[in-house]
Amino acid sequence: MKAVAWSFFGVRKASAYAEDVARINPIHVIVAGVLAAVVFVLGLVLLIRWVVGSGVAQ
Repeated sequence: MKAVAWSFFGVRKASAYAEDVARINPIHVIVAGVLAAVVFVLGLVLLIRWVVGSGVAQ
């Protein structure tokens, strides 16, 4: 999950990337990436609903 989180920010040292590639199962990365994307989108939706519902956008 840590490797996926770093990839969302786009910041990763080359040595850490090489270690992750050698150590992590690709299926785990795919599942973690999909879960992280779902959480990110849900967070944005909740934030937008909160802003619109609070009357700040008026």
